Amino acid sequence: MIVKKTAVHLVKRHETNCPFRIAKSKGINIQFQDLGNIWGYYFVYKRVPIIVINSKLSESLQRVVCAHELGHSIFHSNLNTSFMKKTTFFSVDKIELEANRFAAELLIPDEAIAETNDVYQIASLHGVSVELVRLKLICKEELF
Repeated sequence: MIVKKTAVHLVKRHETNCPFRIAKSKGINIQFQDLGNIWGYYFVYKRVPIIVINSKLSESLQRVVCAHELGHSIFHSNLNTSFMKKTTFFSVDKIELEANRFAAELLIPDEAIAETNDVYQIASLHGVSVELVRLKLICKEELF
């Protein structure tokens, strides 16, 4: 529940759900590098929070990775998270799941879920993966 409240608060405060704009306004340095099979990671160097995103990913996937890593910066600011890989969406690790839930709540508005339960349509409209939409649906069900 705190993950959803945090995402909703950030969207209202920053008047956007763009993870790049939110990260920038929070003083987080965003870098793009060729990371091979790694999608991105978050770390702190000399008290400077940094999100590194694979420059070879599509823009929509870079947005998802940024949202995920922004989640790490908010909920796990004292940890240097392990690298995010494709399998992260299926991770049972609490830290990765929390960052994924944050990305889902930030990038997929509740209204999108209220309009349709077609995960493919929602994913297409919001530039996210079907797995992220499914996670959003699971999170919504847990609230009831």
